[in-house]
Amino acid sequence: MFGDIRNPQGERIDTSFHPGNDDSHHVAIIGHGVTGNKDRPFLVALAEGLAAAGINALRISYSGNGGSEGQFVDSNITKEVADLGAVIDALADKTVTYIGHSMGGAVGVLRASQDTRIRFLVSLAGMVHTKKFAETEFGMVTPDNGNMWDDESCPLSSAYMNDLRTIESTVPQASGIQVPWLLLHGTEDDVVPLQDSLDIHAAAGDHAQLVQLPGANHVFADEHTAPVVTQTVQWLQRQHAGA
Repeated sequence: MFGDIRNPQGERIDTSFHPGNDDSHHVAIIGHGVTGNKDRPFLVALAEGLAAAGINALRISYSGNGGSEGQFVDSNITKEVADLGAVIDALADKTVTYIGHSMGGAVGVLRASQDTRIRFLVSLAGMVHTKKFAETEFGMVTPDNGNMWDDESCPLSSAYMNDLRTIESTVPQASGIQVPWLLLHGTEDDVVPLQDSLDIHAAAGDHAQLVQLPGANHVFADEHTAPVVTQTVQWLQRQHAGA
């Protein structure tokens, strides 16, 4: 529907489009986290739930991930912020919602703080304290020699670690986001702690809403998938109705 989407490096961004039940001009872009891609089960379920509610959904794999072109070792938040800009460019006159999971949540905050084309923002277990995440999860791994979580398909690069440390935290960007913003976070998340969402929510304005999902882990698995879909869809329907 949106043609061949390419980032500033000319790399093709792999997408899957879920048309809504009407001709709505709203499109929700769904972005994944580190080592993920657009085909994570709960992201597929979310896209299907949005489409069933009449909201167009576009799942994307950031460059170097999934079926997108590019190298995984070049992937980092800053590059993905530019990837997201290219996707929004391709949507032309659509009203854009961005839904980002984990590292994709950090991407959303950074993009939305500088790009007024994002009209609604959703952060799902969004990474906030990026430097702390780098040290906690990968501090004992040698960049360019080791892997993320011992996964040989996900080598840990200096480019990735340096980017996390340079950004340090997305809290400073929170005040720059003036659009309706939903934050969802599981209480049993052992990858990105709930405190990340608590901290950025405290720095945001009254247009931001934080919902804690009891018992949910980082990927909202099993019985926790349905609640995150329901919460997101119903919130977005309310925002569209009031727009």
